[in-house]
Amino acid sequence: MYAKTPLRWFVLCCCLFSLPSWAIDVGEHAPGLTAKTLNGETFDLHQQANQVVIVNFWASWCEPCREEMPAMQSYYQRHKSEGLKIIAISMDEPEDDAMVRKVMASYSYPAAFQRDADFSAFGRIWRMPMTYVIDKQGIVRKDGSVGAPKIDLPLLEKLVTPLLTAH
Repeated sequence: MYAKTPLRWFVLCCCLFSLPSWAIDVGEHAPGLTAKTLNGETFDLHQQANQVVIVNFWASWCEPCREEMPAMQSYYQRHKSEGLKIIAISMDEPEDDAMVRKVMASYSYPAAFQRDADFSAFGRIWRMPMTYVIDKQGIVRKDGSVGAPKIDLPLLEKLVTPLLTAH
């Protein structure tokens, strides 16, 4: 979970302390999030009406982050036709762009670099992975705070599947 070099640790700390410290809570409307994805498309959370959206903040050097990604990919493949969207925001530094692209080549859901995304309304992204689930009405149903369980298929089935079938 920690940066692997002193420079990364310093940059991460600077980022953490320069962003607002509030967090969004379950039951609140999701804040805005826009991003230019790795393939050049635009993702706008507020334009995902009637979709269930998983927002995943991750980094290529974060082992727990990479451990969750296959479950999200599998779940996404099974449920994208039912209105599931995933956006993965890489918190990596520019020197790791090649590694981010290499990791994401195995996944079909979109990703973006943090520098190409505006997620400031989410508050401080202070740990990774940090994952949010937003229902069809734009309400946060899972926040990414402390104590959040690891994302795996059973959790996705339990938490997200009912949101996909809700009207």
